[in-house]
Amino acid sequence: MERTDRETLSAEARDHAENPRNYGPLKQFDGHARISGPRGETMEFWLYAPDGIIETLSYATNGSDAARAAGSMATTMLEGKRIEDAGALTRQDLLKALGDVPADADDDITLVVAAVRTACNNYQTKEAEAAESAENPNRESTPGAGGDASPGERKQGESDRDFEERQKLQSRLGRIRHKLVVLSGKGGVGKSTVAANVAIALSLSGKKVGLLDVDIHGPSIPTMLGLEGQIIRGSDDGLIPVEMGNLNVMSIGFLLQNQDDAVIWRGPMKMNVIRQFLSDVIWGDLDFLIVDSPPGTGDEPLSVCQLMGEVDGAIIVTTPQRVAAVDVRKSITFCRHIGVPVLGVVENMSGFVCPKCGETTSILGSGGGRRIAEDMGVQFLGSIPIEPQISEAADRGNVFIQQFADSQTAEIMRSIVAPIAALEGDGGLVESLGEKASEVDPAAETNDEIVKISIPLAEGKLAMHFGHCERFTIIEVDTKTKKILNREDIESPPHEPGLLPRWLADRGATVIIAGGMGQMAKNLFEERGIHVMVGAPSETPEHLVNDYLAGNLRLGDNSCDH
Repeated sequence: MERTDRETLSAEARDHAENPRNYGPLKQFDGHARISGPRGETMEFWLYAPDGIIETLSYATNGSDAARAAGSMATTMLEGKRIEDAGALTRQDLLKALGDVPADADDDITLVVAAVRTACNNYQTKEAEAAESAENPNRESTPGAGGDASPGERKQGESDRDFEERQKLQSRLGRIRHKLVVLSGKGGVGKSTVAANVAIALSLSGKKVGLLDVDIHGPSIPTMLGLEGQIIRGSDDGLIPVEMGNLNVMSIGFLLQNQDDAVIWRGPMKMNVIRQFLSDVIWGDLDFLIVDSPPGTGDEPLSVCQLMGEVDGAIIVTTPQRVAAVDVRKSITFCRHIGVPVLGVVENMSGFVCPKCGETTSILGSGGGRRIAEDMGVQFLGSIPIEPQISEAADRGNVFIQQFADSQTAEIMRSIVAPIAALEGDGGLVESLGEKASEVDPAAETNDEIVKISIPLAEGKLAMHFGHCERFTIIEVDTKTKKILNREDIESPPHEPGLLPRWLADRGATVIIAGGMGQMAKNLFEERGIHVMVGAPSETPEHLVNDYLAGNLRLGDNSCDH
């Protein structure tokens, strides 16, 4: 796959991509989108489309060669096309045009398609708003669509009280750098679990974070964080949220006299309390405000997005089965209608992790979230398995990603948080949350210079399904000279719970490089003195071992479903 000269941008556009806060939208473009990937890579498109025909389409990315080639191909394919046709671009269209692409370019292709579609959608939204304004110049702009009045301007017909409340609201929100909403098409998919773990992960990385639970009828954040019984204090300036280190928390649950009380409110009352949570709570200076919104696309999520004004993005949570995944489409459409970017889709409960052997079984099916994300042109952030420790931690008021930080599922959650952290433009933060370099010194782990590294294989490369691989290779290395001494390939033993740790230990393995593994299985290996590294890419054993010896092995999320 050849790179083309079309990837070269003007100096102004390139600088805009690297330093977006120094610029407004580029004047020569009237449609724009910036999308972040799971490893912190970004794809940004600008388009100029007089009369609805794309005359110029330009892009910038900090991603791989495949991302740049895909971006270049998209500009070649779509210039001269109608905006509606460009917005219908699919992964299959781009793959067909590119021809031969690397096996690991899937995320890059998805990112390009999502960015192009979003840029086209933003262009159409602007055109529709301009047409409506021309027909009705006295209409009020919709909050969240970018047309709300500034704090110092009074809207036509606005009362003194409404003007003061809006000033107060915008003053509070003006101290928050990034505002995010966590949405789900239906209830019971684990939306609050995702919101709580995202908020905690960001706060543990040193960011100042607010977590707002606006699920009026089913507030679960106080229970998940162990904050039941907390009493909200007030001051002359407003309500003081509950503090947990770098995390400030507010929920309707804190205002109920009894946790068994039912909140029986109609829409206007819910709108008022959501407004109070945003304007009367002393959030202070925040890097992120995470809003745990009720399921569906009704009053509460609409109120949240309208009141917050410019929202940086939505995280949409689903489960694998079709009845839940179909509702993802509605949530994505909802976001597009109100001008909220979709950061991506999370598939929760994607498989049951056996607490004894670590094997994952797809109880609710798998892949539904990914398929819908691809069809709708948005990023797929990752799959979280049914991990018993997740529900146990929530019931005890402990956040899973903090209590079980070394688990494979916690690693998956950190990779989901990485594109959110990328909104800060903080590369170090992204690396600490998502992909990371190996810091393991084999000699330090084993006290030996000569180490045997075991890698599960399928078709000559690392197998993603550890317990069901075709064979294992055991590579003997000298950690002092950084050289490979010997390689031995062995047929896999029968698949029996608890057999592999003993089998590999008998063959002298002291390190395992794997695509993914359950925590219980990992513990069994560690008990036999075998250090396990998970999240490795599907490469040849020699490639992985050489990167490992050089300290350059990159570890991502758990790619094993079984």
